[in-house]
Amino acid sequence: MTDVTRAVVIGGGIGGLTAAAALHRRGAEVTVLERAGSLQPVGAAISLAPNALRALDVIGLGDRIRALSAWQGDGGLRAPGGRWLSRSSAAAAEKRFGGPLVLLHRATLIDHLAGQLPPHAVRTSAAAHLVDPGEPGDPSRPARIKTPEGELTADLVVAADGIHSAVRRTLFPDHPGPVYTGFTTWRIVIPLPGADFASHETWGRGRLWGTHPLEDGRIYAYAAALAPAGERAPDDERAELLRRYGDWHDPIPAVLAAARPEDVLRHDVHHITEPLPAYHRGRVALLGDAAHAMAPTLGQGGNQAIEDAVTLAHHHDDLAAYTAARLPRTMDIARKAARVARLNLMSSRTGVAVRDTALALLSKAGPALFLRGFDGIADWQPPRGRP
Repeated sequence: MTDVTRAVVIGGGIGGLTAAAALHRRGAEVTVLERAGSLQPVGAAISLAPNALRALDVIGLGDRIRALSAWQGDGGLRAPGGRWLSRSSAAAAEKRFGGPLVLLHRATLIDHLAGQLPPHAVRTSAAAHLVDPGEPGDPSRPARIKTPEGELTADLVVAADGIHSAVRRTLFPDHPGPVYTGFTTWRIVIPLPGADFASHETWGRGRLWGTHPLEDGRIYAYAAALAPAGERAPDDERAELLRRYGDWHDPIPAVLAAARPEDVLRHDVHHITEPLPAYHRGRVALLGDAAHAMAPTLGQGGNQAIEDAVTLAHHHDDLAAYTAARLPRTMDIARKAARVARLNLMSSRTGVAVRDTALALLSKAGPALFLRGFDGIADWQPPRGRP
């Protein structure tokens, strides 16, 4: 594949904007096509591990994002009654992985990523359809993308169009695509004046809850529970959360009391269990959920999309090398996320008792032992040098 002078990114989420910023820094003319009317994401936060922060260092944003973050990794796992099952330490995480675990609102990250791009690089309300993936090495056959404003051609197309990626279906029509994980999630971002609590995730039987402070004084809360696909509350989702979590430990009741029904977002979780043949075809590369949607139980979905983006920019002229670098790693992490989901959403009373006892014993052995689950994930380093 020849050097990339014009790149089109389909999807203006975290992965797509990171890829656009990384390619722009390498001198490419970049156009981002976002089908929504704005770049503002659904109201939720994102946890960034040291691997993603090091990837953001590549585009000059790592330290700026670290400074904006609120949660620095202190907290741990609790039982619904409030008992601490294990404690995590920011100092131990930073020592082990060379950086903190941090949390910020997705909109904040999106704003900073978009700020790395030249004016008018992002087009909203711009649905895109891949007409031809193109042929690497053949200047007469660039990739072709249909948009409402006409057809675009590109040396490289970055498909960051999410879990239900139309580009993925075009490139690999025989792939089964994402499947339901068996659990649904709720997310809330609200002010909670006077709240004073340690960041925590609480594991019950077949359900979990997490509460974390954000830098601007709001809190981010999320929940997950085993449920049939497509199930919804008969009244509203805040009422559903009250039924499921209203008797759990503080500050969960306070969060639910402060939330309005319209503050609660609910989504079923899907993931890709069968690996794609490749993360590229022709002049097109898939990244993020379009390539390897995973359960959120390791907090690595967005982190892996950021890794994808800087790795793709590094291998912009050799997409086979991009696939080789990313496909085994991301599918290994996706499989691990699925195993963790089975653990933290365990529904057997006996199994939960054994799990909680093991977590407590693990915590007594030291926070570094618990952090071993992120070895090979959070210690990732971006590719170095110019290919």
